[in-house]
Amino acid sequence: MITVALAGKPNAGKSTFYTAATMADVDVANYPFTTIDANRGVTHVRTECPCLDRDERCGNENCRAGKRYVPVELLDVAGLVPGAHEGKGLGNQFLDELTNADVVLNVVDASGATDAEGEPVAVGAHDPLDDVDFIEEEMDLWLAGIVDRNWEGVERQSRSPDFDLEAAVTDLLTGFGATEHDVTAVLRGLEYPDDPKQWTDDDREDLARAIRRRTKPIVVVANKVDAAPEGAIDRLREGTDKPVVPATADGELGLRRAAEAGVVDYDPGDDGFDVVGDVSDGQREGLEAIRGAMTDHGGTGVQTALNAAVYDLLDRITVYPVQDASKWTDGTGNVLPDAFLLPSGATPPDLAYAVHTDIGEGYLHAVDARSSRRIGEGHELSEGDVVKIVSTAGP
Repeated sequence: MITVALAGKPNAGKSTFYTAATMADVDVANYPFTTIDANRGVTHVRTECPCLDRDERCGNENCRAGKRYVPVELLDVAGLVPGAHEGKGLGNQFLDELTNADVVLNVVDASGATDAEGEPVAVGAHDPLDDVDFIEEEMDLWLAGIVDRNWEGVERQSRSPDFDLEAAVTDLLTGFGATEHDVTAVLRGLEYPDDPKQWTDDDREDLARAIRRRTKPIVVVANKVDAAPEGAIDRLREGTDKPVVPATADGELGLRRAAEAGVVDYDPGDDGFDVVGDVSDGQREGLEAIRGAMTDHGGTGVQTALNAAVYDLLDRITVYPVQDASKWTDGTGNVLPDAFLLPSGATPPDLAYAVHTDIGEGYLHAVDARSSRRIGEGHELSEGDVVKIVSTAGP
């Protein structure tokens, strides 16, 4: 399962985002380091379900009237402060947790109402653009420290006549989630001495920064947008090359709780909602405030940020394996029972291996369930494809 991590300084709204996205119970409070131990839960990215192309909806528990929700893991850990890579605050504890993440949501306080340490200040007193830069810097310097501390091992390996720098660096960075392909691509883009013993601190830092950018891409979540000064979002977008998603995690949490209570009709990712239950004047006022932020920004931003991380930055597509190509069902009659997030460019054998290693190893051929035609091994799958895999290991 893909893992999305929430990064940011204390009190930026990470735990509120996590609670809204997972509806899990965690501590949410207006003071730094509310989160001490990492929270792990399941949230979802949203896409159109293929059942929209059929006469009836599929009835899957993750499909709401054709809105398909595909599970991903969400990780919320302790906030970072300047100097985190040196162990300040709970920095090392946080950064170590990041090794398992595929993509990072950097949650910043777009209202500028918390300083660099996460302490409350007046709205607009702190520049949220500083939070975008420092989170990335702390991640880069933390990884540079790991590379530096372990570089002696690479130097020792270089004494061997069959030394392979790419293999040695891959071994060093495997725990960070870097593959041999990642290391090869990064090294091709860098200039460095052939002899590892001649590498400087700057060479190792350049390696760390490039690996981090490739393996832990970042989406900026401009949280508390409902309280942000005019022009704050534009300034964030102009000041960084990363995607910036305006968000109100508080608003999303309020809507999800109201939907659970039957007060509003709302699905995560909708750009609006309808009040369908009895509410007090105070509740209606709060809901209308959320509506105003959604109107300005096309929703609460929570679902948009998750989708941007998985579908845009990680470039994933959603593919649906079935056993019956005509009915789009599994062996027990469930319509579109599973959805897999595969890298763009994935082929039918890739889907087979994603379903199960045995299915992949026994792969024979695949059928496009929409057209009922056989597709080749090298066929590139697309978003929303429904595919029957034929394998010696299964039906």
